[in-house]
Amino acid sequence: MDNKLLTYKEKPLVRKGNVIYFGDMSEKYITRLTVLTSQNDVAEKIKVELMLSDTGLDEKSRVSKSSEKVGFYEALDIAYIWLTRANKE
Repeated sequence: MDNKLLTYKEKPLVRKGNVIYFGDMSEKYITRLTVLTSQNDVAEKIKVELMLSDTGLDEKSRVSKSSEKVGFYEALDIAYIWLTRANKE
């Protein structure tokens, strides 16, 4: 059995309920996409957060950027841009 993760632009996507984590935990930053509203099982309004991958910190201090987007592609696109820029620094 192959246990490969779902990826987007070579970065892992992990879903837990209505939350999707995007990025590699071995890097400094990851993103969290939370589906706020959906219609017919299609995500509409999504909260995107850029956050430190350090799980030892409290939740509030880990988040460094946040935005709401309409549509999953738009949310994933901004998450990728934020993630790429943050992990280059």
